Amino acid sequence: MRSIVNSTFVSLDGVVNHMDKWHFDYVDSETDAFALDQLMASDAMLMGRKTYEVYASAWPNRDGVYAEKINSLPKYVASSSLTEPAWQHTTVLSGDLVESVRDLRAGPGGPILMHGYGPVAKTLLGAGLLDELHLWVHPVLAGVGGAEDLLLHAGLNVVLRPAGQHTFKNGVVVLSFRARDAG
Repeated sequence: MRSIVNSTFVSLDGVVNHMDKWHFDYVDSETDAFALDQLMASDAMLMGRKTYEVYASAWPNRDGVYAEKINSLPKYVASSSLTEPAWQHTTVLSGDLVESVRDLRAGPGGPILMHGYGPVAKTLLGAGLLDELHLWVHPVLAGVGGAEDLLLHAGLNVVLRPAGQHTFKNGVVVLSFRARDAG
């Protein structure tokens, strides 16, 4: 069975969006190398519509190892409105999200990497379909956004097991967790 691995940037105050306000000062060669390792260990990507739109507008126009890998990977985007994706190797999951991802996990292949922590990730975590969660905790209080921009999601109560940590020289700490009920 394939695993779903979520990798998400988060500020100390739990903000996962508005990265233009707090994230990009922490991008360096060390974090880039770690992100590339995560991508290279993956056989596909899964994302929600918003992440897909940002990525599809940026990655096809970039060069380098990371761009080549992300552009060549099969991509699955959960969307009820996207009908004709322009980014190569993209399949739209337009039906029931939980059922579609269960089918995807049951198929052949290796880990599926998911970037972003929005409604899709929260739904999958709540349904026991997100196997690993890697939180890139940034040493900054973002001080922006609303409830929809936070790691916190009312009613989502999931027990996670620590699976490791990695501290970068720039102060970012990746906290890794495995979901107890993934499956």
